[in-house]
Amino acid sequence: MARDRVTMPSGIGGLVRYFDDYKSKIEFQPGHIIVLICLVMLILIILYTFGNGWLGL
Repeated sequence: MARDRVTMPSGIGGLVRYFDDYKSKIEFQPGHIIVLICLVMLILIILYTFGNGWLGL
């Protein structure tokens, strides 16, 4: 009867460990993000307005 047994690999029982103490080397302040978004929007507006003449499309 011992030969009919199926053995399954042992695991961690569905437990997952997450480490919240990770610290990124790159940190942005909220003001820097707002300035970056405004610059991207300004570039997009300029390209939509004058880009056709500049790029010759």
